Amino acid sequence: MSMALLHHFLSRLIKHGTLTVVDFAGATHCYGKPSPDFPNVTMRLNDDKAGRDIVLHPNLGFVEGYMDGRISIDDDDIMGLVTLAKGNNPWEKRKNLERMGAAKNIAKTAIKRVKQANFRAASKQNVAHHYDLSGALYDLFLDKDRQYSCAYWAQPGEDIDLSAGLDQAQEDKKAHIAAKLYLKPGMTVLDIGCGWGGMALYLHRKYGVRVTGITLSEEQLAVARQRAQDEGVADHVTFELIDYRDLQGQFDRIVSVGMFEHVGVPYYREFFRQCHNLLKPDGVMLLHTIGRMGSPGMTDAFTRKYIFPGGYIPALSEILQGSEPNRLMVTDVEALRLHYGMTTRAWYNRVREKRAEIEVLYDARFFRMWSLYLAGATAAFENGGMLIYQLQYTRDRHALPITRDYMLEEEARLRGE
Repeated sequence: MSMALLHHFLSRLIKHGTLTVVDFAGATHCYGKPSPDFPNVTMRLNDDKAGRDIVLHPNLGFVEGYMDGRISIDDDDIMGLVTLAKGNNPWEKRKNLERMGAAKNIAKTAIKRVKQANFRAASKQNVAHHYDLSGALYDLFLDKDRQYSCAYWAQPGEDIDLSAGLDQAQEDKKAHIAAKLYLKPGMTVLDIGCGWGGMALYLHRKYGVRVTGITLSEEQLAVARQRAQDEGVADHVTFELIDYRDLQGQFDRIVSVGMFEHVGVPYYREFFRQCHNLLKPDGVMLLHTIGRMGSPGMTDAFTRKYIFPGGYIPALSEILQGSEPNRLMVTDVEALRLHYGMTTRAWYNRVREKRAEIEVLYDARFFRMWSLYLAGATAAFENGGMLIYQLQYTRDRHALPITRDYMLEEEARLRGE
């Protein structure tokens, strides 16, 4: 019965490219047809319950089976499998929309609210789950500055070597963001969710600004502080282990890159209220976050359990509902549609190259989990409903020039240095 249900599902899903499934009894089942634009993948069910678990537990049945080795992919091509699945059902080509009944809408909204929360008491623990992993792991696949957010591929091409181009793309990302902050020497900057300190150090290096970076990760805090010491700028670039809700003072600029995904929808208004109060009356804020192309949703079970507990990707409408009541004026919005898919592919390629080292650090199950995470993220950005939003805010309509020319000119200057 389970194989019949799985056969029905895969027959409907896979139309382009081919998926060959070899069940536990050795029987072969083929789906789709060859296409030059889609991969050809072979999946093997290595025990008699693997197919049943995929059908009965669609949220975690496949991913846990793959992590445990009960399901395997020839050549361990998990990227090919998720690309095949997502590519056959891209976000922008789905069926016509139907009206949702009132009862169904209320029930769906209630479920979302529970799964969108990131309760304050668990915030530090949730951050530690991901960001306090061994620094050696991140050194194996990130760029030399440990930028763990979407890079900016200023000169993309079809034949670009993503792994080789990652360092430059991350430098260009920092320039792209810095140009939107409209910085002047001597300003004070708050970096909310400062990571390992790369953005804070970059802004000080380029503009001579004083930067305060805050994080809830003890591992990241230690690295960031050491980097500031090593560069001899610890008196101008400081890092603190503190929740944004507990910070006091005012700053000329606020930047937050890749942190908003951990705030939780119920706290959006509080986040932006605090940002308003931390920003000087003529200040500028730049928020960089993963976002949804469509309406609000829920975090998938795999990500919620294994990768980013408490994490949630917001729709643009949810971000604006949080900022609008707090007298923060949206002065610029940019949607980066393809950049993060290229970034996560670069990370995935590097992870695959460093398989042996990662399995020594952790084990084979962790390697499969991490590969699945990056492959799934790539598919979500290439064919799913995810992208990057950069939103610029001010408190005063006169705080910035009235055209965007200053951004383009400053970015060109930074990249030309």
